[in-house]
Amino acid sequence: MTRPTLAILAAAALMGLAPLAEVSAQMSGHGGGHGMHHHGADGTGHDEVTMPGLRGENATPQESADLEVLFRNFRSIHRSVENLPNGIRTVTGSDDPVVMDALVNHVVGMIDRVGQKDDPRIFIQSPTLDIFFERGDRILTEIDITDEGIVVLQTSEDPDLVAAMHVHAAEVTDMADRGMQAVHEMMMRPRGG
Repeated sequence: MTRPTLAILAAAALMGLAPLAEVSAQMSGHGGGHGMHHHGADGTGHDEVTMPGLRGENATPQESADLEVLFRNFRSIHRSVENLPNGIRTVTGSDDPVVMDALVNHVVGMIDRVGQKDDPRIFIQSPTLDIFFERGDRILTEIDITDEGIVVLQTSEDPDLVAAMHVHAAEVTDMADRGMQAVHEMMMRPRGG
């Protein structure tokens, strides 16, 4: 059974990651009082118990809780991505109803935020997302919730946005495949690398 299709103008950010400079400052103890104060044994600065990096300067507690559900249960998430010449088509789902609810909340909520140019500034957010919050009005997004999962089709005539969609879709797939390990590696990479 298919739930009704939603057509929304916005850019999607399924599970975003935060500006690398901000994360690096937090990891080195020079941050401005928000996030990542618990250093992991591996030196990444991530606390697997409280997951402070999933909070944000402008994120609601529910948004952070949904991200926590997704990262704690990433093994239950399945995802496919089709890169299109003018965008992406993704199908992401889970057989776990709690995870699926968090996934739908996250995707729809982030698409709405992009449409409003309302960046949640999640502490571990990828710099790839910056362009979405700057140019979200240039993306056409269609969402369909099916038995397979949440289907997101995004297109744009802006080639920079299309390139960012392709990059972010790959980042999200990596997180769905490997959870926080993917985040740790992304945070350690030099910007642009």
